[in-house]
Amino acid sequence: MKYIIMAILVVLALLTLTKKETKYMQLTKNDTILAFGDSLTYGFGVITSESYPTLLSKITGLKVINAGINGETSEEGLKRLPKFLEDPSVKLMILCFGGNDILQRRSKEVLKQNLKTMIQMAKKKNIDVLLISVPNISLFGLSPLPLYEKVAEEEDTPLLSGMLADILSQPSLKNDQIHPNASGYKEMAERIHEMLKEYGWTAN
Repeated sequence: MKYIIMAILVVLALLTLTKKETKYMQLTKNDTILAFGDSLTYGFGVITSESYPTLLSKITGLKVINAGINGETSEEGLKRLPKFLEDPSVKLMILCFGGNDILQRRSKEVLKQNLKTMIQMAKKKNIDVLLISVPNISLFGLSPLPLYEKVAEEEDTPLLSGMLADILSQPSLKNDQIHPNASGYKEMAERIHEMLKEYGWTAN
């Protein structure tokens, strides 16, 4: 009887683990990833083939739309997003906004609400979202911006936190104070890929 109970417990544990690992649907070759953001998504400072969306596409073998625009704020991105969400092949949006809001000293509360609205818009189209946090850049260096954790928690959305702060803290990985170089964008693609595997969007 003891062994039967142990076997049941093992099965339940495996089922729980499997459920956690498959929270998100694995993407197929017919699915598209939407990389939506500003210059960090566009790949400012490098050629198109060195931007993180292009590199992520090569790593995963999936189509990745580079929908980044240099200098764009979250308010401008919010207005631009709907047309991309009409594409039925888009199943995952990688959202990276905030750098220009911070540099222009715009309201962080407005930034938070814009991010939440973009996530909600995507989810209404049954599109998963991976949120990337942007550090606060000042004369004193890089510091965490808690609003991203709050957005991720309130919207029940996976968050890739600390990646950009790590990259922009290393001179060998950046072009300037706010943009990676080719090696930095490669690091972005690899770190994002790890998140895709962790949450079950990709198998390898």
